[in-house]
Amino acid sequence: MVMGLSVVFVCIVCCLFTGLFMMLSEKRGLDREKCSPYECGFEPIGSARSPFSIRFFLVAVLFVVFDVEVVLLMPSAYMFFYGKSVLGILSSSGFLLILFVGLYHEYREGSLEWVG
Repeated sequence: MVMGLSVVFVCIVCCLFTGLFMMLSEKRGLDREKCSPYECGFEPIGSARSPFSIRFFLVAVLFVVFDVEVVLLMPSAYMFFYGKSVLGILSSSGFLLILFVGLYHEYREGSLEWVG
């Protein structure tokens, strides 16, 4: 019973603080200078919404994905040298197989070619 009341009390306090902070952080009075993009004190040159290459975006996303996968593979290198468990080797091999199938798909699709 006491645990339930403390959870309710914490939820009420969190809601009150959230409402208080939302009211205190409300923006008041927007003027032209505050709404304009800032470029080192100079007048803005061109649009702030300039288009970028979608190829660059795809290569960046692929880099992040494979970077995370390399981090996930680090424990398997330790396991190959010290652990020698059959289940660990099979799961790491399956993970690598999925990685290489995805890499082959990206290569065949042409996402890895910078020019083209």
